[in-house]
Amino acid sequence: MTEQPMPTSSLELFRWIAWAQRKAGEDWIRERELSHEQAFVLGYLVQNPGAIQRDIAAVSRTSAASVTSLLKGLEQRGLVERRPAPDNARVKRVHATPAGAELVAGFPEAMVAVDETILAPLDTAERATLQQLLTKIVAELPQPTRD
Repeated sequence: MTEQPMPTSSLELFRWIAWAQRKAGEDWIRERELSHEQAFVLGYLVQNPGAIQRDIAAVSRTSAASVTSLLKGLEQRGLVERRPAPDNARVKRVHATPAGAELVAGFPEAMVAVDETILAPLDTAERATLQQLLTKIVAELPQPTRD
């Protein structure tokens, strides 16, 4: 494989950093034999137990059919379960099982560790300066949305 040339512009350097962070996250997910979508849904269900499939489709920006298929795979692995809503048996509430929750536990901490690795070459003052400069840039950008 050919070695990539060192980026020269600031935004190329940002993309390189974002790539390293994303790759580390993908590797963490892959080690658990999950797809990105499966890991996202499991994490969402840990934070929002009892969500309905329509909510999962909306937050994951995918179709109801895709969510059904994804949940079926997770259910077969014992990572999620669908339970009837107490007030309406036709409505199924989706919950991460303890095994599912355990599988995705630690992701935020893993990403903090990645951040520390990426920022390791900087001393405390350099990190503070970088934070200040990035905050100044972000203040002028529109906020990201899930739309």
